[in-house]
Amino acid sequence: YAEAAKWYRGAAGQGGAQAQYRLAHSYARGEGTEADNVSAHMWFNLAAASFPAADTRNRTAAARSRDTVAGKMSAEQIAEAQRLAREWKPQ
Repeated sequence: YAEAAKWYRGAAGQGGAQAQYRLAHSYARGEGTEADNVSAHMWFNLAAASFPAADTRNRTAAARSRDTVAGKMSAEQIAEAQRLAREWKPQ
């Protein structure tokens, strides 16, 4: 899991929607990285926006996963995740 998270992080940082989605799951589940709902929410949010508009299945899955993670977060944590997503730039 740690090796997968490393590769997902690199591809997600370049704007890869599928990698963003998988990295978000890594953070949500604590697989290969520390569990971190703020990071999971941020990456799910970015993935939902990064999948092509025609890819409704993956866009919807990312948005639903983001909303599920949000149910475990405080309002302050959600605001922080949203701020991080707004400020994110591809590397």
